[in-house]
Order: sequence, then structure tokens, then C-alpha cells
Amino acid sequence: MSHLDPAAELKSKIRTVRDWPAPGVNFRDVTTLFQDPEAFRILVETIAWEATRLGVNLIAAVDARGFILGGALAYQLHRPFMLVRKKGKLPHHTVGADYALEYGRASIEIHADACKPGDRVLIVDDLIATGGTVLAAAGLIRSLGAEVVGVAAIIDLPELGGSAKLREAGLRVQAVCSFTETE
Repeated sequence: MSHLDPAAELKSKIRTVRDWPAPGVNFRDVTTLFQDPEAFRILVETIAWEATRLGVNLIAAVDARGFILGGALAYQLHRPFMLVRKKGKLPHHTVGADYALEYGRASIEIHADACKPGDRVLIVDDLIATGGTVLAAAGLIRSLGAEVVGVAAIIDLPELGGSAKLREAGLRVQAVCSFTETE
């Protein structure tokens, strides 16, 4: 894999599945990127470099594909790993938030002791669409006194407006590549 343009190389490893899970939806399948060890390594190193520059000391990953990238990143950086889960999946005391989806509502939770004041948290997910999940996660993390220093994702879908919403909320956004709806 060429290191000259890692974004283009990584983007080429992502499969688009048309009309899934519903007609008109272009599903960006990152499992094909994860199946390429060199591409996965470059992805983790690219995000790890920026996380180090930001002084991140805790990785928060969003359910479920975010766990894959977040776990690898936490390992690479030797940092604690925090789960942002769908409601009802965590076994201990939690704090939760409801948020709007494109078609409905959803809820996420984190353990109430997952972070603390002084923590510098990077939120990791596979892609940024409308931004609702990440904004909800950032609110939960901030409610516990920690600082969200950034958001990292493999893919940005800028036409859906999520990355713009995240930036408007004061979050630094790193997306390794982006897709338009016509790609």
C-alpha cells in the first residue's frame, strides 16, 4: 500500500453496498478495510498520530463498528478504552442520553465511572453521518467532567451534515476519507 495518499488508499478498501439496508441507501462497508492488515495498520497509525498530538488520554468508542477501531487505537496508544453502548447493554451504573436519528430516536449509555474530570477523550466511530450519536456521546462525557478533545472516524458523509454539526458544537473532527452520495 502506498503511503503517498493514505486517504485514497484507505477509501479504495471500503466496499459500497447499494440499496442496503433499504432502497436508496449506500452502505459503506468498512469490514473490507479491516480485512486488509496493512490498510488497517495505516488507518490506526493515522488516527493515533493525531490523537497523540491532541494529548488524548482516553479512547471512547461508539457501538458497534467503532469498537473495532477504538480497541486497536487504545492498544496502539496504551490508553484506557471506554464503551459508548446502546441502552441496556452495560452492566453497572450508567448515564444515558436520547438523540434523534434520521428516522426516529435512539439512546446510548456509558458507565458513570468511565471517565472523570481531567480526562482528554477522543470519540471514535466508523463513520459520521448526521452526527447525532457522537453529539450525544460528547454530552455524556462532558456531563462527567471530562473534555472531548476530538472525534475520529474512518468515513465522513458530508452531505448528511454531521461533521458540520460536530464542528459547530466545538468538536475537532478527523475523518480519514469521505464519500459523496453519488460515489
